[in-house]
Amino acid sequence: MKILFASAEVDPFAKVGGLADVASALPRRLLEMGHDVRVITPCHASSLAAFNAGDAPIELTVRSPDRIRTALVATRRGTGGVPVQLVLNEEFFGRPAVYGEGDDLHRYQFFCRAVLETLRQDGWVPDILHINDWHTAPLAYAIRNLAWANPPLRGIACVFAIHNLRYRGPDELNDMICQAIHYSDLVTTVSPTYAREILTREHGEGLDALLQLRASSGALVGILNGLDYDLYNPRTDPHIVRQFELSTLELRAENREALRAELRLPAATGPLAAMVTRLTEQKGIDLVLEALPEILAAGGQLVVLGDGDEALAVELLRLQAQHPDSVRLAARFDDAMARQIYAGCDVFLMPSRYEPCGLGQLMAMRYGAVPIGRRTGGIADTVLDSTDHGEHATGFLFDEFTSFAFAAAFERAVVAFHRTGEWARLQVNGMSRDYSWRASASHYEDAYSAALRSRGIVPRE
Repeated sequence: MKILFASAEVDPFAKVGGLADVASALPRRLLEMGHDVRVITPCHASSLAAFNAGDAPIELTVRSPDRIRTALVATRRGTGGVPVQLVLNEEFFGRPAVYGEGDDLHRYQFFCRAVLETLRQDGWVPDILHINDWHTAPLAYAIRNLAWANPPLRGIACVFAIHNLRYRGPDELNDMICQAIHYSDLVTTVSPTYAREILTREHGEGLDALLQLRASSGALVGILNGLDYDLYNPRTDPHIVRQFELSTLELRAENREALRAELRLPAATGPLAAMVTRLTEQKGIDLVLEALPEILAAGGQLVVLGDGDEALAVELLRLQAQHPDSVRLAARFDDAMARQIYAGCDVFLMPSRYEPCGLGQLMAMRYGAVPIGRRTGGIADTVLDSTDHGEHATGFLFDEFTSFAFAAAFERAVVAFHRTGEWARLQVNGMSRDYSWRASASHYEDAYSAALRSRGIVPRE
């Protein structure tokens, strides 16, 4: 199949969150499986060097409602050799910020129009247009609207991936995700549990009825995000002090000591707990802060890497000043530090209000950390609780969104932490699970075929 993957961010060209990882790793795996895959993304400031080193740019004329603009498109090889088309317009892109600009609505609408223009002009027409979140959601309607006058576009099936239903775009009167859910041939989301959760009023963000309608016809599926096991590999990761694998798990302790030294934390009798996260209410940081006395009473320490909500950052800094031997905040996005945390912490905390998929728990288990998470979304699909799964467990789950429930799960983890054999088994189980893109990409193959069949098109073998 020919697959065009449109995304606002793609690692290593621009990265804010998990979408960049997906937009890099999934196309790579699909290419390895024999598909003809391309990625198209805006050229942000972090991509300018790649743009300038790419193929000679092609100039596009892009018609907008107010006036005609131009865009330059240069192609570079991304992860695994996937062709990545970088779309540059001086007015809208080439800036450091991927999101959060006052004109985000106009920026990403322009990007969608540029994608359409490449489809009009390029002799390469995809079978599948895979769009992601609100930034590319308008393409679902546009591809159908334009097909009337552009016969080649009639054979394109549109697959819309919801990475987080709450983020609907900057225009409160224009819900682009709603349009994409309606007009796409198939809607996917990033874990089976989240696909069920968004059918409820609690998690459906007001779109539960529409999502139920799509689900009833088989047009909504949950496919678990994978992890790039080549990129996140404790045996080869250059960012950690001591590389290790299952057969040398004992070497992992050196990373914990190095992490403590880096953060100027003393040795402790309890587990080193960590979060690598955006500081937002979604992530349940408030539960961790409320339960901090229980963490400290168990001899534990808390490390948080991330930025976002200023009030949460201020509270973490206050607690750091109050407990200088036990609490640390690194208020930034830092991929190298994140790897050190995954490889060095004992427990990885994900007490999320909701979590469509979550890559943090997958990375933590890959690096031998034991997750403690709320049983929601992708966390429920990937962490095997010690009570339910016995010797096959990989971590600890809780259900109620309360600090009491989180503290109870943390207490169970502390008991296991002091039982050397039980703790090592949790680590080995987590490291042995396969959450790579190998299985997930096969599910996407099936989804693409289903989308094509829904349009009366026989998928190519």
